[in-house]
Amino acid sequence: MRRILIAGGCFWGVEAYYKKLKGVLSTSVGYANGNTSSPRYEDLKAHRATHSEAVEIVYDEKVITLAQLLDHMFRFIEPTSVNRQGHDIGLQYRTGVYYQSEKDRVIIEDFIAERQKMYPDPIAVEVQKEANYFLAEDYHQDYLDKNPFGYCHVSFGHIKPGERK
Repeated sequence: MRRILIAGGCFWGVEAYYKKLKGVLSTSVGYANGNTSSPRYEDLKAHRATHSEAVEIVYDEKVITLAQLLDHMFRFIEPTSVNRQGHDIGLQYRTGVYYQSEKDRVIIEDFIAERQKMYPDPIAVEVQKEANYFLAEDYHQDYLDKNPFGYCHVSFGHIKPGERK
């Protein structure tokens, strides 16, 4: 089992997307790489906390690789957009990949360098060592399962049939 944090805008849709992929064992939503301990959603909205909305993904690398997870991320984000995805605007909606191991850092940086060739503007995806991760409030966990008509900037049509659970 491996673990990575991915921030791709509003975490509701990002979590729902990754939960559908073969090889993803579990997900949670939370707040990553910010300035305070134990932030709450209200702290992000009020700009007291500088965390990104992120999804913790635990996956089986024998079924899905980190590069494949990143490929999926780039299917639903606008990688050159700063602090914005879809209609969501603000620091908490920035894109990022937060890693624990140097091996993962190399994979992420190589992936982004290769993808940069496809974009005239610089890719704005943050790549940082995970500094902290705090679970979001319970009502945010599995949000789109509980609220199937909730807002989501992520299109699930980007998942090919053979990639689904």
